[in-house]
Amino acid sequence: MSRRFTLLYIPDSGKKARRILISHRLLGSVVAFVLLAVALMGWLVYDYSSLQLDQQHLSQLLVENSDQRQQLRDMQRDLDGLQREMVVLAGLDARTRGSLELDAETPVTQPVGIGGPLEKSPADMSELQKQINDLRLAIDLRRESQEEVRDLLNDKHSLASATPSGWPTKGWVTSYFGMRAAPYTGQRKMHEGMDIAANTGTPVIATADGVVVKSTTEPGFGKVVMIDHGYGYRTIFGHNSKLLVKAGARIERGDRIAEVGNTGRSTGSHLHYEVLLNGVPVDPRKLL
Repeated sequence: MSRRFTLLYIPDSGKKARRILISHRLLGSVVAFVLLAVALMGWLVYDYSSLQLDQQHLSQLLVENSDQRQQLRDMQRDLDGLQREMVVLAGLDARTRGSLELDAETPVTQPVGIGGPLEKSPADMSELQKQINDLRLAIDLRRESQEEVRDLLNDKHSLASATPSGWPTKGWVTSYFGMRAAPYTGQRKMHEGMDIAANTGTPVIATADGVVVKSTTEPGFGKVVMIDHGYGYRTIFGHNSKLLVKAGARIERGDRIAEVGNTGRSTGSHLHYEVLLNGVPVDPRKLL
């Protein structure tokens, strides 16, 4: 069996044909070379494609890393701002409660410290977000506490404004609250107010904020003013010579409401000052 191949070349111009002899070994080498070249070309194409994909993936990772770093900066800035707000609210709450002599509340959460290089993993960012959420919750609770304190402060302020305090006029006490001999009958009788002697025309002032519910003349008290202050408090000012307010008027502590006189059942120029709490007379001296 022949171990060679013969290639016959016949030109179109009628020239003499040529014969080329190729051995099996040479043919095998050529085929092997062609296959190796094709394989090498395929590997180069694959390697180039993989390199392009790696570059695209690297670019995407760089973009994602930049976004994460910016997100981390934003989260740290938010956390710093929330920490400062929490410190301010906690200080304000402590001062307010201290001024009202209230028990201090235990902080809902402790402020956290953040610092160092911006090398955080997604797990670290999740923990940072949790801290931000905890601080926001603590701030909301602290604000609710402030609202409660503010409401309590308003109530205490309103109660203080409605509680009779101070002297209703300038003068000297001639009869205190309690049992005494009645001026006209001499019999022992409960005196439900306090008599303050003063010259006729001496100003009479309101001892608390309120609304005038009575400004009229009666047989016993003569020209009398009654003020409802709320919270169960009412004050009565009797035996005046002149009334300066009308029923329905809103009054503030210190406003002039009448002038001292000697009207009604009275033995001399003075003011009968009476304080009622839930309809029961109380000793005005405790509120002077």
